[in-house]
Amino acid sequence: MLPTPALLFCPADRPERFGKALERADAVILDLEDAVGHDRKTAARGAVIDADLDPFRVIVRVNPVGTEAFAADMATLSQTDFRTVMIAKAESAKALRAVDRRFSIVALCETARGVAAAEKLAAHDQVVGLMWGAEDLVASLGGTSSRKGNGRYRDIARYARARVLLAAGAQAKAAIDAVHLDIADVKGLAREAADAAASGFTATACIHPSQVPVIRRAYRPDEATIAWARSLLAVAEDRPGVFTHEGRMVDEPVLRHARSVMDRAALTA
Repeated sequence: MLPTPALLFCPADRPERFGKALERADAVILDLEDAVGHDRKTAARGAVIDADLDPFRVIVRVNPVGTEAFAADMATLSQTDFRTVMIAKAESAKALRAVDRRFSIVALCETARGVAAAEKLAAHDQVVGLMWGAEDLVASLGGTSSRKGNGRYRDIARYARARVLLAAGAQAKAAIDAVHLDIADVKGLAREAADAAASGFTATACIHPSQVPVIRRAYRPDEATIAWARSLLAVAEDRPGVFTHEGRMVDEPVLRHARSVMDRAALTA
């Protein structure tokens, strides 16, 4: 199971940030791909080898399968205890055969081909989760921006987000929501993280430590919702089948919602 709910990206060539990033977030994503320039990748791989971090709370984003950088990244990780990799620009379940069986995979669906292959990627037995990415996706389509002037996602991004969530859910895999690039837009991040939690995402990725508490608050159910779920589940123990509680019809889907609330409350306590 992947850590939840706040996953913080950290450039792999900035080892002085590793420890603080992991202290502040639920997990850290050491980034060997976009966050590291070509001339810094060798140094970044050395920093990953030397990193003294809890491997169960570390994901390493590696370069796309089939590139020389990917091969070097995986050779690096074989010298560490880190065993969860995020595959950048994942587009083919067949291509994931290149990942050693010792590793669990988070498939990053951030291109048109990647989103179109989400269902097949989610079904791969090494894949433990899917994440989607808005900016690379729109770039792969020849677009210029994933968001409208009001900061809300364009329809194509919303479609990709929903498709990745459904693909992950269909295979009982984790779903990770995309990063919110506007660090100053706290209100927008809170709105999107709350929607992600309510929709069924497992976690939200972020790029700055200040975004972590915003995500955590959004994923934790409020006290009134927790009290409702606890009360409903207690009543349900003696009420098999469909029944009415506080003026509302209750059936199994409603009970599943209540169980999800309690599960999320426990994870974010």
